[in-house]
Amino acid sequence: MHPILDTHQHLWDLSRFQLPWVDGVDPLNRSFLVEDYLAAVEGLQVTGTVYMEVDVTPEQRYEEADYVSALSADDQQVMRAAVVAGRPGSDEFGEDIRRYSATPHIRGVRQVLHGPDTPQGTCLQPEFVEDVRALGKAGLSFDVCLRPAEIADAVALAEACPDTLLILDHCGNADPYLVAEQNTQIEQDNPFSHTAAQWLRDMETLGSKQNVVCKVSGIVARAQEGWSAQTLAPTVDHCLDAFGPDRVVFGGDWPVCTLGASYAEWATALRQIIASRPDEEQVKLLHDNAVRIYRLD
Repeated sequence: MHPILDTHQHLWDLSRFQLPWVDGVDPLNRSFLVEDYLAAVEGLQVTGTVYMEVDVTPEQRYEEADYVSALSADDQQVMRAAVVAGRPGSDEFGEDIRRYSATPHIRGVRQVLHGPDTPQGTCLQPEFVEDVRALGKAGLSFDVCLRPAEIADAVALAEACPDTLLILDHCGNADPYLVAEQNTQIEQDNPFSHTAAQWLRDMETLGSKQNVVCKVSGIVARAQEGWSAQTLAPTVDHCLDAFGPDRVVFGGDWPVCTLGASYAEWATALRQIIASRPDEEQVKLLHDNAVRIYRLD
């Protein structure tokens, strides 16, 4: 069994942090702590993790960053680095960069772009683009997490910021049932709906941008009863083929993944999907690319 370096580990302690978005998501509306994560990954050869910010209230972002930086600095913990919260284009983002670039275990910044209050094209506003360019100059990456019909925005952002590493979260938030053509009904009122053709085309274009990495994560959260590895395989395979073996990483997306499957079920399904690929490519996806991209050696 190849080892895993999980590039998308969430944790939240609701006695410490406020996460307004979990209020309407009952399965996630509780604390998820380090010991819970370790129980979820037991026996799966997870050798390290990269923390992913959890959309705390903006005024708590520095507290969150300090908290996970301390965990990453502790050799007894599985966490080894962190991606923290920031809002490119905001007046305070310069201070975010100053703080984060001076903190040894912080590797990047994320802003979730698919919230109902975030309009399409936000990441292409001039101030936003300038701040993403500044992240690259500071040696920090930017995680792109947007609606699947908006992947073309990520293409334009990558072209505008060639010296900044962009990491696309959750396979571009694809609906694996649409990609696998197990469901062809497009929900016009669902902002996460998309056509298979559009997603396939835009992901191939994004994969041609050498400053973009695809995180194979998230899609299992949309899994429905009776799902299997074959449900997810077309989405995973297209990501791997579009981005190539050196620009893909694995993300557990725990505990959000539990909306569709346990961590073990997700990791096992992914291992089944990639089993026919060369061992070297499997190791790169599950572990080695993450070590290189997040500078963990």
